[in-house]
Amino acid sequence: MEKYINKIIEGNCVEVMKKFQDDVIDLTVTSPPYDDLRNYKGYIFPFEDIVKELFRITKLGGVVVWVVADATIDATETGTSFKQAMYFKEIGFNLHDTMIFRKKNPIPQIYRKRYTNEFEYMFVFSKGVVKTHNPILVDCMHAGLELNGTTYKNYSKNEQTREKLAKPVKDKKIKGNIWEYVVGKRQEDQEAKGHPAPFPCELVRDHIFSWTNSGDVVLDPMCGSGTTPRVACEMHRNYIGIDISHEYCKIARERVRLIEIQPKLKFDKAQPPTLVLQH
Repeated sequence: MEKYINKIIEGNCVEVMKKFQDDVIDLTVTSPPYDDLRNYKGYIFPFEDIVKELFRITKLGGVVVWVVADATIDATETGTSFKQAMYFKEIGFNLHDTMIFRKKNPIPQIYRKRYTNEFEYMFVFSKGVVKTHNPILVDCMHAGLELNGTTYKNYSKNEQTREKLAKPVKDKKIKGNIWEYVVGKRQEDQEAKGHPAPFPCELVRDHIFSWTNSGDVVLDPMCGSGTTPRVACEMHRNYIGIDISHEYCKIARERVRLIEIQPKLKFDKAQPPTLVLQH
């Protein structure tokens, strides 16, 4: 695998992944060119072959983050995202979580008798039980508040009751599964303006922080402008990026190169992934 690690590889991702050993990838973060919503230079998208290879090369306990949405055709959403999620399960993945990527600055849409689309799905699949989870913590709204007379709900498999007395609210809690980001405005995201639909670096940063540790291998088999490899390099993870487009591979390699020549960054494992220059 050494010749693939920390490389941007130009080629058909299925054919490239077939050359990988079994059980070598800790995390995949990717977004496919779904439902023809993205003009991906006419390349085909062999979905089932991609997922089969991802299952083979993912380590036991590893994670695949699949960012996807649906087109609206003939007045109905396609439901492709859900069909894809079910196929992941059919071949052996667990559907660990269904998360939402909410865009703080969605593109205004012409009125089509429906509300403006503000989100995409982030399906989190695991091969077996998730091995690594570094939860991102956020401030509790009512930190330290004494709750008089309030009780916690007992979420048992049987009848749910309210018996356990509540304690003062903690300072921190685990972040929810709806993650909000500004799209395309930050300087680090402007680097990818040559690609039609890059996701934010911050989104990838949060997933890499959550599901991997330093030195793990992070893959994007359809890496486009290279956001996943860029962030993985920045966070001291090994990366593999694959894309069939020569143009996008050039953009991805340049983005990674700019990270490699910068001062190394330190990430505090106990905290959300805020960048701190290492002295």
